[in-house]
Amino acid sequence: MNIAIIGGGYAGMAAAVALAERGIPVTLFESARQLGGRARGVLHQDTQLDNGQHLLLGCYRQTLNLIEQVGGNLEQDFLRLPLQLDLHGQFALRAPRLPAPFHLLVALLRAQGISWTERLSAARFMLTLRRMNFKLPSPINGRGDGGEGSDMTVTELLARYQQNPALVQKLWEPLCIAALNTPVHKASAQVLLNVLRDALHQKRADSDMLLPRIDFTTLFPLRAANYVVQRGGRVLTSCGVEALRTLEHGMEITTAQACPEQSRRGSSVFSHVICALPPVTAAKLLRPIAGLAPVIAQIEALQQQPIYTVYLQYPTHVRLPQPMLGLHQRFSQWLFDKGQIAGQHGLIASVISAEGLHQQLSRDELAQKVIAELTDEFGITDSPTWYKVIAEKRATFACTPDLQRPGQQTPLPRLLLAGDYTKGDYPATLEGAVQSGLRCAAALLQSTKS
Repeated sequence: MNIAIIGGGYAGMAAAVALAERGIPVTLFESARQLGGRARGVLHQDTQLDNGQHLLLGCYRQTLNLIEQVGGNLEQDFLRLPLQLDLHGQFALRAPRLPAPFHLLVALLRAQGISWTERLSAARFMLTLRRMNFKLPSPINGRGDGGEGSDMTVTELLARYQQNPALVQKLWEPLCIAALNTPVHKASAQVLLNVLRDALHQKRADSDMLLPRIDFTTLFPLRAANYVVQRGGRVLTSCGVEALRTLEHGMEITTAQACPEQSRRGSSVFSHVICALPPVTAAKLLRPIAGLAPVIAQIEALQQQPIYTVYLQYPTHVRLPQPMLGLHQRFSQWLFDKGQIAGQHGLIASVISAEGLHQQLSRDELAQKVIAELTDEFGITDSPTWYKVIAEKRATFACTPDLQRPGQQTPLPRLLLAGDYTKGDYPATLEGAVQSGLRCAAALLQSTKS
């Protein structure tokens, strides 16, 4: 068995680590100069940034386990905060250190910015979801049988359980967009319930928010590459795959240019291939291969949602009241004080998830909007010395109801798919990506036994 992995993001690196651990030869191809895919480090003005300001949850066990496996230290690598949802001056929810689910129920009953009636309504809703085991009932409005087809939008779910507009705007909408990167009127209720189930249902620490102190390439992909190489694998960066061809007893990969360890543009044959590219790129590479039309159709049916991150470097004395907080009904949805998180004093990241009015603005206009919001909300009168807007216009797939996502195993036994867009319980998250890569590795390891 000789495995090729195309794509060095979190999904591809997770598969590579799992296979290398079991002594399976792995060659990983990454077209970019650095690893990480859509969660990678970016250097700007001699300052280490990320292409998007992500966070992890305590329930992301597979990702956290892999980070430790390849040499990470969770206590050093992350700032860990208990669950909190703070929309500056409008709403505040903080979970006490109590066993789950009491930590959330107490947090809801103590929440500020909503009425006592609204707090009770939110708490009753969470208890109802718990009794339902976070699975939508059937039938729903005459649709479905409790399995496929029984999903609905988050807006429909909230209306069904009488969550009023204040609760939607201040609690459920921010949670939904943060978790699914999809507006509530389009987002899958069942996938949101999957996230709430894992984050809020079992252990209190599962709901903790982990803010990385280091960039996302260093956090896992770079360490994972070293782990793979130490076990006899190869990780080739700046080495894009131009074509993929099926053979009788394997698959042939053709690189677009001479890659490290290769003297020229050439082809290599592998027993199996894991394609861990983003959906649009994966569809382009796989389209010429016979037998994959149904898979390509599923990939191309996925809609995309953006994430914009605005970095602003202020003088070092500028800081926010908390390492992370949100804004209500502003362009900025979440703000991260990188000084408090990573020692990058004066650096503030504003994150704007999913589609919205911000897409109609130029990057300079958007940056000025964020600067004005920081002045209005926190009285910051200093001007930033620089700003950088990073727009990932296809950051994630739109996580809509009853979405048909391609499985990891394709109709071709020697070709598998990894990526946060493939079939799974989770939306487009790092944990979803990692889980998909591990499923691919597990399937290949299982095939060696049969």
